[in-house]
Amino acid sequence: MPEQTTAYRRYLELLSEKFPTVRSACTEIINLEAILNLPKGTEHFVSDVHGEYDAFKHILSNCSGVIRERVADTFRLELTSAEQADLCTLIYYPHRKLRRLREEGVATDEWYAITLMRLVRLARYLSDSYTRSKVRKAMPAEYAYIIDELLHASPGEGDGRQGYHRRIVDTIVDTGSADDFVVSLASLVKRLAVDHLHVVGDLFDRGAHADKICDRLMEYHSVDLQWGNHDIVWMGAAAGSAACLAAVIRNNIHYDSLKILEGAYGVSLRELALFAEATYRADDGMSPVEKAISVILFKLEGQTILRHPNWHMEDRLLLGHVDVGRGTCEVGGRSFELRTRDFPTLDARDPYALSDDERRVMDNLLEAVRTSDKLRAHVNFLYEHGSAYLVSNDNLLFHACVPMNEDGTFHPVNHQGQLLSGRAYYDYADRLARRAWLEHDQVSLDWMWYLWCGRYSPLSGRVVKTFERTYFTDRSTWEEPRDPYYALTDDPATCRRVLEEFGCDPERGHIINGHTPVHASAGERPVRAGGRLVVIDGGFCQAYHKTTGIAGYTLIADPRGMRIKAHRPFASIADVLDLNADIMSDDDRFEVEPRPLTVGDTDTGVGIRSQIADLRALLDAYRAGELPERTARS
Repeated sequence: MPEQTTAYRRYLELLSEKFPTVRSACTEIINLEAILNLPKGTEHFVSDVHGEYDAFKHILSNCSGVIRERVADTFRLELTSAEQADLCTLIYYPHRKLRRLREEGVATDEWYAITLMRLVRLARYLSDSYTRSKVRKAMPAEYAYIIDELLHASPGEGDGRQGYHRRIVDTIVDTGSADDFVVSLASLVKRLAVDHLHVVGDLFDRGAHADKICDRLMEYHSVDLQWGNHDIVWMGAAAGSAACLAAVIRNNIHYDSLKILEGAYGVSLRELALFAEATYRADDGMSPVEKAISVILFKLEGQTILRHPNWHMEDRLLLGHVDVGRGTCEVGGRSFELRTRDFPTLDARDPYALSDDERRVMDNLLEAVRTSDKLRAHVNFLYEHGSAYLVSNDNLLFHACVPMNEDGTFHPVNHQGQLLSGRAYYDYADRLARRAWLEHDQVSLDWMWYLWCGRYSPLSGRVVKTFERTYFTDRSTWEEPRDPYYALTDDPATCRRVLEEFGCDPERGHIINGHTPVHASAGERPVRAGGRLVVIDGGFCQAYHKTTGIAGYTLIADPRGMRIKAHRPFASIADVLDLNADIMSDDDRFEVEPRPLTVGDTDTGVGIRSQIADLRALLDAYRAGELPERTARS
């Protein structure tokens, strides 16, 4: 055996505790080599769900249309289109569909027997991509043995074996367990159809049910998240940033989705509402509560900007330029008319100081957020399963952009005396976001606000004009200049530089973003720069459907390559159950692999090959007598 370091020899000694003999090490090597040759697991990528729970729930339930495809593959010659649709709906929502079928008298013993075997066949077809061990772990423990027996029947098995399986199914029906087995098999089918889910940012805001989306993702078998700007502002609020919390409240007022704060997370806005009613007028098109939280927000933002002159955001200190008497605000030497002159708490001598009442309201709101167990559980999930960016199988996932200069170089940001750009900037942002959650220091809390809307925030990528959009009547001031990244990445060469910066193969990898809605109805395509960039914000949010012309994208990476599904608007789950009205999707396979990809072609494969190398070194040590086998007697 080659000369080994003391540390590596100690590692082999520890490895020998798990694989104590030549035979056990050989068996594991054989198992791992076999896994390398299994088909690559199917990955799904979605972004910008924005609280649209029903549509997102259905996308998870129908696996972005993959279930419908697999049912067609398996039963095309046996079932009519209507029968296939019925089977799909049963898989999507088994509890509710079974209840309706029982009420209609359809769910007879014969129906159960036929349906169970169809579900078994579909699960068997999908299980071919996995080890038997992984499939069994995906089954409900109480039925794992029985389902395993049904799944691993041979196509050419004899009459006796077929009779054995028929008898299992008959007994399931006879004992009244059929509903449980239908539900279990439907869950298994969905679990096998998608191996892993990537959510590329923005679960929160606009729609009212981000809490339900978080609940659903917390139950999902395999998921990661890349934080979007609408996620980070909620994370900042939960960590204790008053500026982020004011932004969250203003967003929810603006999108008419306050029930998520009050109903889901138990954060009462009553004190804010009472303060607003007592302080502001309601006679100029803005509600008192909108006025109150907006002034609080811009005061807190001003305080944050003043604490960080290195951000060079002094031009966003607009509240101090408000002329209440004239009803104008001066920006860049020009005066702009304001929607309101109602600024009773604004002190021209110290425009960014909160009044005593404003401070009291915000202190109590921060305490309510701090004590919301459900919100803290959801934010903790975002930290545990999320990150600012992810490199996976040579794909680079982040929500918005990598800040760039016009010449294509990475723009440096000065933070606490450090000039950071590219990957180093993203790593720093990720570290400070985690520090905000753990330590709650002012610097990292301020950084959470900057990630939400700062000029060079990688999660935002634009100059955010919340003040102008709130107060200015001149809509030309509302335009939000975007980072040069968005124009530069139409060029494949720029995308390759970004991929290289994050350690991805520039010829094989892809940048996968959300954040900027793709205007499909105007001819925009999600796949850009010769396939190196994929933008998957297709507008899950209903407010964007007219703009985008679709209702969201799912990017699918499977053994054959990559394809993108453009979803049409979703009606309701009731329509799915009543009419089998599934979400329909247009499929575009834009990348085809020369051969089907295997586990060996993935990051998992890299790890497995490393394990195999270590096991072979252990074998060499056993066979050279440098390590003793741990036999039963030893």
